[in-house]
Amino acid sequence: MPLHRLTRITIGVPNVAETAAYYTEFGLNPGGDAAFSSVDGGEQLRIAHAPIRRLLELGVGVEDSDDLHRIASRLARIEASHVLHDGRLTATARATGVTGSVTPSPRISRLTNPAPPYNGPGRHERTNDRAPGLLRQTPVRPRKLGHVVLGSTDLEASGRFFVDGLGFKVSDRAADVAMFLRCSNEHHNVLLQPAPVRFLHHSSWEVEDVDEIGRGAHHMLDGHPERHIWGLGRHHVGSNFFWYLKDPAGNFSEYYSDMDCVLDDAIWRPEVFTDIRGLYNWGPPVPASFIAPDDLAALMAGAHSS
Repeated sequence: MPLHRLTRITIGVPNVAETAAYYTEFGLNPGGDAAFSSVDGGEQLRIAHAPIRRLLELGVGVEDSDDLHRIASRLARIEASHVLHDGRLTATARATGVTGSVTPSPRISRLTNPAPPYNGPGRHERTNDRAPGLLRQTPVRPRKLGHVVLGSTDLEASGRFFVDGLGFKVSDRAADVAMFLRCSNEHHNVLLQPAPVRFLHHSSWEVEDVDEIGRGAHHMLDGHPERHIWGLGRHHVGSNFFWYLKDPAGNFSEYYSDMDCVLDDAIWRPEVFTDIRGLYNWGPPVPASFIAPDDLAALMAGAHSS
């Protein structure tokens, strides 16, 4: 696959300063001009002003400039307008309102850390000491941007744009309500879901393990219980642990760990899930606001007026 990762996202919000403060507390490293970096991915988030909250830009990394020309040909075949200029290809998916920005980018290089020792029945990897996750004192820092979830006014058209146009792979589907797509070896980097208006449902950020999910969420909720949306739980599609929080603009942000890894397309078999597994395997009941965010009517009114 010439695509190999998400590089960055730009989120549009009406309250830039307040939202920027949230993502600083979330653990991303702030830079200039409301830009933020993850530990491994470099600058991966920028916050810009917009009348209503939405995802403005989605960056995708490829190996080299030849890949840009191949993607341009794919977009031309599906009659998707695009611009290839100065080493950058841009194209806008009308049903999501998001501009895809494809550039040659370095792959993320990571050191291999030893797995935390876990005890189990008849298995004692850790003896005479407490679990390492209990002893961590440093703030939780997201390692990289993992995926985004987008509301689309035309799910199939959006699927064609990302799959037939940009070259994403389909990992799984949840009946006719979600399409899980990947541009890397992680199970999904973009999830599309039908919606009456184009909006960003959430961005998802990888942390070290489930202990970091818990530590990060508890830090964010200390004094701010209104930020809680859903968690702790584990998805079935993708297998990842999750905890969802809400930023001041209304976007959800997710800490996740232990995502499925797809290294061989010939071995992975996409499935269609028609039951609750399309949402989760275990965890608290799914809150109504996760399915239909509380500001959805306001987003519809704002999109109509603009």
